[in-house]
Amino acid sequence: MRCPFCGYEESKVIDSRPTDENERIRRRRECIQCGKRFTTYETIEDVPIIVIKKDRSREVFDRTKVLNGMLRACEKRPVTLTDLETAIGEIETTLQSATDREVTSVRIGELIMEKLREIDEVAYVRFASVYKAFDSASSFIEEISKL
Repeated sequence: MRCPFCGYEESKVIDSRPTDENERIRRRRECIQCGKRFTTYETIEDVPIIVIKKDRSREVFDRTKVLNGMLRACEKRPVTLTDLETAIGEIETTLQSATDREVTSVRIGELIMEKLREIDEVAYVRFASVYKAFDSASSFIEEISKL
């Protein structure tokens, strides 16, 4: 860490503790050359998840888009917003824990369907009908028989 006073590139850590929100680490440092003390804050680097869409374009994962899609599928169903937020958090954790920072929209759709199947079967069928582009009643019947 470069000293803000003399520019020397080495310092030693005197004290280290989490901030009040536990979002960052506060480090008190002392420059080895000039002896002056200064404070730094360390945060986790947030590496975004990139979604590869069906048309091969790429965009940053948007939690709001997932929530909106799930809300539409759950319309007039006994599903709470907390249930959906929890499911989205689990989906996001699954994506963050993957080694690859790029994920296809198909994979995200599959994860959403898995969660909706656990939460509400009607919402699952609604989402699947749009996601899988059902074109006939037999497609619905086939999907329902899988439940």
